[in-house]
Amino acid sequence: MDAALDAPLDTALDAALDAEVIVVGAGPTGLMLAGELRLAGVEVIVLDRLTEPTTESRGLGFTPRTMEVFAQRGLVDRFDALGAPLETTTRGHFGGLPLDFGVFPEAHPAVVDLPQVHTETMLRGWVADLGCDPRRGHTVVGLTDTGDAVEVQIDGPDGPLTLRARYLVGCDGGRSTVRELAGFDFPGTPATLELFLADVRGCDIRPRFIGEWLPGGVAMSARIGDGIDRVVVCERDIPPQRRTAPPTFDEVAAGWQRLTGEDISQGEALWVSAFGDATRLATEYRRSRVLLAGDAAHVHLPAGGLGMNTGIQDAFNLGWKLAAVVRGQAPDTLLDTYHDERHAVGSRLLDNTRAQGLLFLGGSAMQPLRDVMGELTEHDVVHRHLAGMVSGLEIRYPMGDGDHPLLGLRMPDLELAMEEGTTTAFPLLRGGRGLVLDLAHDESVRRSARPWADRVDVVTAKPAADAGFPQADAVLVRPDGHVAWAAPGARDDLTDALARWFGPPAVPAN
Repeated sequence: MDAALDAPLDTALDAALDAEVIVVGAGPTGLMLAGELRLAGVEVIVLDRLTEPTTESRGLGFTPRTMEVFAQRGLVDRFDALGAPLETTTRGHFGGLPLDFGVFPEAHPAVVDLPQVHTETMLRGWVADLGCDPRRGHTVVGLTDTGDAVEVQIDGPDGPLTLRARYLVGCDGGRSTVRELAGFDFPGTPATLELFLADVRGCDIRPRFIGEWLPGGVAMSARIGDGIDRVVVCERDIPPQRRTAPPTFDEVAAGWQRLTGEDISQGEALWVSAFGDATRLATEYRRSRVLLAGDAAHVHLPAGGLGMNTGIQDAFNLGWKLAAVVRGQAPDTLLDTYHDERHAVGSRLLDNTRAQGLLFLGGSAMQPLRDVMGELTEHDVVHRHLAGMVSGLEIRYPMGDGDHPLLGLRMPDLELAMEEGTTTAFPLLRGGRGLVLDLAHDESVRRSARPWADRVDVVTAKPAADAGFPQADAVLVRPDGHVAWAAPGARDDLTDALARWFGPPAVPAN
């Protein structure tokens, strides 16, 4: 167990609190957030309305940036331990137009054909090792922000109860109860079409990895396991239904046959679902002591599986900030940067998926646009721009003044030579702490960072000669892997950057 879990809290847990943070939703977003909070020693309760983990697997892999998130916490090997080895690829697409993530040679590849159930199982194991197990069968029915805490009313297996915490985070999906009860605005556009999704055993369906445009719509299929195919059916000009239950497999098979002429009705559906192209974004990700993450904050057409990936990255951005605030290490205003950074990402995500929907689902009328876009992607600058957008690798957060090329971007897994041997950057972030890389063996850098030693590590190292790393004497990396300060090029002192992102120093500077 990480040493941070054995560290005493700055203040004793208020006897009237059941936890410091309550997370609603035990999907990938909620579990990732719980893990980040526990890594910092925060008392957290995770609630989920389902009595058992879901067997549905909407998400089917990770973007390169999500793989980096898992690598930065040492979680990648846990998939092998589960018997769920990762199939990696540099392939991607934008609205069906092929992309190559290999334009970022320093990045982790994407992962394909990994059912979401494996991701949730891995994250549950990690969170359990950190001392937290979700409480299942607990439905949130009310909440009250009292100013100094949040009271959550719940229908649980043993009847009604009320839990109290300093903060509440809704990670409870596109129909979020937390979002509704807390009064968040969720503007956008309703669905204009309906798509069917099913995992089917025993049909040996021809693969259509990025979809096949057909006169009546789009058909997509991919082999995701031994004898199991995932199919997506989108018939144009059929309005979405207001459903209270999933569609039947008969509906899916009939739609597939109308589109492709193939009969899959003899197959066995493992699960069936429907979704649409509704596009909505919460106007704020934080209202006082209540926050939103994942689909609770943004819903959109699930083009390229970006929803689950964005939710995990929301949690990765929020977790260390919320932990620092509840532990008294940073001011409450640090949480405002969560909205500032991730709301912009969410807005960009909605634009991105709308554009992909037009290209992917727009029918023959969109073919001229697809042709032109296909020509544009042959230009390196366009290809890199689109690949960076859908992979998450080129998200740049506002970090203040400075002109270093890495400022605001994620830190690559740079090979580093230290006195004790060679390592890379990501293992240095596994504890969820900040990191100062002293790349010029500068005692003044180490001295400046020393007052934050309780929450920031300092490593003296040299980049490998062939690392392709932009010239830097020192770099400050946040716990979420983004570069918050770099020299030369910084217009403020390292101590200013440390105070901005990690709060006041624990001890006076020497």
